[in-house]
Amino acid sequence: MSIRDRYAPSPTGLQHIGSVRTALFNYLFARSRGGKFVLRLEDTDQSRCEEQFVKNLYDTFAWLGFYWDEGPDLGGPAAPYVQSKRKEIYRKYALELIEKDQAYYCFCSAGRLDTIRQEREAAHSSQTGYDRHCRTIPQEEARHRADGGESCTIRLKIPLGEQGSPVTHYHDLLLGDIEWNNGDVNPDPVLLKSDGFPTYHLANVVDDHLMGITHVLRAQEWLSSTPLHVIMYRAFGWEHPEFCHLPMVMGTDGKKLSKRHGATSIDEFRNQGYLSEALVNYVALLGASYEEGKDVYSLGELAERFSLDKLNKAPAIFDYKKLEWYNGVYIRMKSDGELAELCLPYAVKAGLFGGPGREPDQEQRQTFKRAMPLIRERLVYLTEAASKLGYLFSEPALPPADEFIPKKTDLATATDLLRQVRDLVKPLAEAESDAEAEARIKDYAETNGIKPGDLLMPLRVAITGTRVSPPLFGSLRILGAEQALARTDRALTFLSSQP
Repeated sequence: MSIRDRYAPSPTGLQHIGSVRTALFNYLFARSRGGKFVLRLEDTDQSRCEEQFVKNLYDTFAWLGFYWDEGPDLGGPAAPYVQSKRKEIYRKYALELIEKDQAYYCFCSAGRLDTIRQEREAAHSSQTGYDRHCRTIPQEEARHRADGGESCTIRLKIPLGEQGSPVTHYHDLLLGDIEWNNGDVNPDPVLLKSDGFPTYHLANVVDDHLMGITHVLRAQEWLSSTPLHVIMYRAFGWEHPEFCHLPMVMGTDGKKLSKRHGATSIDEFRNQGYLSEALVNYVALLGASYEEGKDVYSLGELAERFSLDKLNKAPAIFDYKKLEWYNGVYIRMKSDGELAELCLPYAVKAGLFGGPGREPDQEQRQTFKRAMPLIRERLVYLTEAASKLGYLFSEPALPPADEFIPKKTDLATATDLLRQVRDLVKPLAEAESDAEAEARIKDYAETNGIKPGDLLMPLRVAITGTRVSPPLFGSLRILGAEQALARTDRALTFLSSQP
């Protein structure tokens, strides 16, 4: 069998973790089986669909780095891939179901339906949905009224049977055999609305059939819709695709992942400084396993190893700490040049190079790249580069004098230590390696009976403005002896003026 699966979002909001996980699993499954991955825009709810969300979809997947084989932007043999451009197709198939006596015209007004709902609420009735009022209208009469221009919808006839509600059976590739009492299915749902637009259910089934979709991998929240879809496939006389309802994505509190847990839209993760590879790697593991003892996978490796029989039935837990770990792993895999290019847009936005939005000049760009080894092991997010490296691009404010003082010493001692280490600043800045600089400090400290950490503390604060900073020796080399000495002298003047 030639595998064809799809991602069919409704462009009514930003792409989020749950939807991207669905798209990724469909992509990986198609790639693992040499099949095709299709994008279809389900935009039949015109009141909620917006072009900005379509743009967000394309931008998101361009950034994530995996894409579809057929879709609105690429075309393909089943075009168009936008449901609002397929209205006549859906009408044709809705009318076909009427001809097969599997559907019927409904002339009930919105007012009548609202009255029924209110009466049921007042009576505390357990009944829900349509009351099938128009189901028994003779077909010729109904057709005549519809042809005469009377406002109507087209509804599906849910099979009921003479002895009560029959059961719809189907097999789910993850959950196994499923039975659903037809009495629990939405009573005779609308297929075609009075404005000619299809409902989700009709468009979904017709498109999956016409586009040759062999496998439907979607979230378990769609599980209750599947019996209705199976009924529709059988009403048409079509074979339905294989269904696989993916495990839910939950927060660490066991509830469905939402904004209360933190970022959920891909834009939020991107703006916070996550790498696309880290996000893809982690999301691919939400509800699936690949290889014992291995955590880090390229997209190609994920596609090679993906298998439906390695999916978990239990909900997947989204752990932000674990995602942070992945982000750090991928940051450390980057070369200096790659990491600098990834961090640069965030640094520009933060104003590192002279103000928000200001691009670096050539010298600043080179300095930024040279500084990557100083922060690579310390970065969790790409956004952190600007705050960690600010002292390299502008002279930091002098902190309170207490910050210069090593533990168990005093201001006079700190001032004396900084005065002593000043003579070492130039050779430290000109040292070819950290090892060479460290050896100089060690020799001086041993000769003079000083702890190396105490000797370096005042200098670190003088150079970086803080006690906790990227490696000092590398910072001195990037700043150069002249700037390093100027900052040291400024700090000495400040400390000497303290009472």
